[in-house]
Amino acid sequence: MLSHSILGNAFRLSSLGALALSHLPIAAAGVIGGHPASGREVIRLDTDWRFWHSFENPDGITYDQLKAYILPTANDFIANPSDRHQRPSSEPNVTVQYADKKFNDASWEVVRVPHDWAIDGPFYVGDDVPVGGGMGRLPIQGVGWYRRKIAIERDDADKQIYLDIDGAMSYAVVWLNGKLVGGWPYGYNTFRLDLTPHLAVGKDNQLAIRLDNPLLSSRWYPGGGLYRNVWLTKVDKTHVGQSGTYITTKAVSASSATLNLVVSVENKAKVTRDVYVSTDVFKFNPDTEETGSKVASFPRRSVRVSPGQSSDSSGSATVRNPQLWGPWTSQKPNMYIAVTKLSTGKDNKVIDTYETRFGIRTFDLDADKGLLVNGEHVRIQGVNQHHDLGALGAAFNVRAAQRQLDILRDMGVNAIRMSHNPPAPELLDMLDRQGFLVMDEIFDCWELQKNPNDFHLIFSDWHEADLRSFLRRDRNHPSIYLWSVGNEVGEQQTGAQGTAVAQRLIAIAHEEEPTRLVTASMNSARPNMPFPPAFDVISLNYQGEGIRDTPAYSQLSGINTPPLYDAFKSAFPGKLIESSETASSLTTRGTYLFPVVDVISAPVNDTSGGNSTTLQVSAYDLYTADFGASPDKVFVAQDEHPYVAGEFVWSGFDYIGEPTPYYSARSSYCGIVDLAGFPKDQYYLYQSRWRPDLRTAHILPHWTWPDRRGKVTPVHVFSAADEAELFVNGKSQGRLARAQSSYRFRWDHVVYAPGELHVITYKHGRVWATATVETAGEAAGLRLKADRSLIRGDGEDLSFITVEVVDSRGRVVPGATNAITFDVSGAGELVATDNGDPADLTAFPSKQRKAYSGLALAIVRAKAGKRGVITVTASGSRLKTSRLAVVAY
Repeated sequence: MLSHSILGNAFRLSSLGALALSHLPIAAAGVIGGHPASGREVIRLDTDWRFWHSFENPDGITYDQLKAYILPTANDFIANPSDRHQRPSSEPNVTVQYADKKFNDASWEVVRVPHDWAIDGPFYVGDDVPVGGGMGRLPIQGVGWYRRKIAIERDDADKQIYLDIDGAMSYAVVWLNGKLVGGWPYGYNTFRLDLTPHLAVGKDNQLAIRLDNPLLSSRWYPGGGLYRNVWLTKVDKTHVGQSGTYITTKAVSASSATLNLVVSVENKAKVTRDVYVSTDVFKFNPDTEETGSKVASFPRRSVRVSPGQSSDSSGSATVRNPQLWGPWTSQKPNMYIAVTKLSTGKDNKVIDTYETRFGIRTFDLDADKGLLVNGEHVRIQGVNQHHDLGALGAAFNVRAAQRQLDILRDMGVNAIRMSHNPPAPELLDMLDRQGFLVMDEIFDCWELQKNPNDFHLIFSDWHEADLRSFLRRDRNHPSIYLWSVGNEVGEQQTGAQGTAVAQRLIAIAHEEEPTRLVTASMNSARPNMPFPPAFDVISLNYQGEGIRDTPAYSQLSGINTPPLYDAFKSAFPGKLIESSETASSLTTRGTYLFPVVDVISAPVNDTSGGNSTTLQVSAYDLYTADFGASPDKVFVAQDEHPYVAGEFVWSGFDYIGEPTPYYSARSSYCGIVDLAGFPKDQYYLYQSRWRPDLRTAHILPHWTWPDRRGKVTPVHVFSAADEAELFVNGKSQGRLARAQSSYRFRWDHVVYAPGELHVITYKHGRVWATATVETAGEAAGLRLKADRSLIRGDGEDLSFITVEVVDSRGRVVPGATNAITFDVSGAGELVATDNGDPADLTAFPSKQRKAYSGLALAIVRAKAGKRGVITVTASGSRLKTSRLAVVAY
């Protein structure tokens, strides 16, 4: 029994913390425990932005021109002082009319941030287009300008004022009052700029932000614009620095836990400051934002900070009878909050207050047992998630992200891999609160390119700053059990040279955050190569279950790999092994193509589950990408190797871009849930495995086949039961016992006759669950269902409304593709529509949308500041109109 460690002991950590106040609701930002907070004001800059976009370069500016002025932004994240960048003494020799305070932007579009400039489309159609299927066929390219006024009151004259941007896609450059402040090219990282030297106190100040999105810069849809939150932070000249607290835990038991805290105090004053640092720890309810009773206090420390420098204050405290954070599947995600105050002078005046949310727990990454959380084995039941939110694009929205998590949790997901970039900070807060485990990842490429204009162009200049910034921002989140510094990088295959790059990144991660282990996901590195030994954890993409290793895949070119779990275990007996990408099985929801293969896994082509004309893939969940495997094949491999910690399925939701196998489509086929948020059949296969106590049975396919009378139409059932009996119009098709290494019940010789499919499942000889599917009639009407009928009237909260095409008896018509027209009146507005069809190139904001496999989606929000009834109407030719009311409060 081996537990891998980077510090010589079993790997343990407990922590959590967001960017303190910056991600609290604004109403609560200045309040701690019901009392006014002192010294720190955080303002969300979400409204009153003016935006303009050009597909060409309208100002002649390039990153290389301004690089010398942008690189100094990274200095706080560069360890060696000699490697830091000196800003040129003169201003850049460029004329930037859009940054000028006097520029008239009245004709520009008024937008709200977060904002994705590309998501409204239209989609590019055809082959000879600027943006193909890989990046989602949406107009991501070009230069976008954002402008906004910032009022700085005279009371702010002695403050330090920062601009905090959670994510800007991409090559962000910021001006204030016509002066270049700085920037950050990597679109996924949070960054901070000091506005103070350029501010005019008592006046309106003109903020201007330029973004430049290149073509061929990503393998998926990146979005474009200020797609995450932007904040204005006002603090005393001496304050807690950016991501300035770091909490770790040791000696965790049922009776006590020792907290270690480091607070970084930054001094922007022109004189040396002596400050006191005090921190109290409280119970915290993240759902209500309520602070509970005090459970510990760190010793008060005195810190002297020289002008322009920072100093650390360290201390320890003990929490008695700690309430531990743990994953939702078997534990509770209990949380705490540390409130740090800086004070000066004999009067103990508080000059800054900074909050850090965290959790207490232990992680053991055991080479034989897998992941242990608080001493309990927890199997990783994970999915990969890209950052887009379907029809809403890359613009982060709390409610949309919450809906995704709700759907995944109901399936049994307990872990998320952030593929392949830092997420929105709010998403990590949500995952902490709900008890999901997180594999936090940065970098899809290093020095070797995957696309001509991707991160490899700036890796040498920015990898250290990007990595350190990412680690500091996220290190206090208890949900994160593992850092990943790369995904399927080309350096896997370049021997010692590529391994040296890996070792540099690992060293940075260990230096910044020594309590967690570090990995990179490998799809081609073999156990005998120099790349895998560099990492603390072995993360395999597809290699564990084998790649193109069975007869069904034998005709394909590309990587060919036998199942490698045993080989990696033999080579690295002391390291935890996990699968960071599995499956990549491909489906279009509700589509079934015949005949059905008699094996458990096969690649998609026109004779095997695919139709390249209609751009559809059969939903029997047996067909995969060329490099992939069906869920069943993955389950077999994992069950035969119980030391494997678990899996992250590729992927949880369909996402925009990368539409393997049909690149004339807009979005992926590999999700367990489609782009609109409708579960595919395989959702219930994973649910039966990951929630084995849930009494469910799911039948596929549907049973409305007017052209298949008398034809063989295989029927499969997903259930955690051990036996099942299928009936067609009351006639038994046989009672099946689940075979070893079998994860579905298959009746492959059923002859179709309209009427009723019915299944009775059994467990230990007793009825477990039943299900029925009936033949539907002609489409006769529409039925609306809202996920929430009461929403906030803040212009951001959303109601996701499902539209079902039904027959005269209220049964969903599974093949319906009727055109639906939406109308929203009253206090709300229509944001977007979708249907989950990867090949549908209708623009997302369209009020007209065809149903796909009987379903469509409308996303509705209240108009900002409006209260009252929102009436949603769906109509279609020869269909009974349906209405639904949502109330905004």
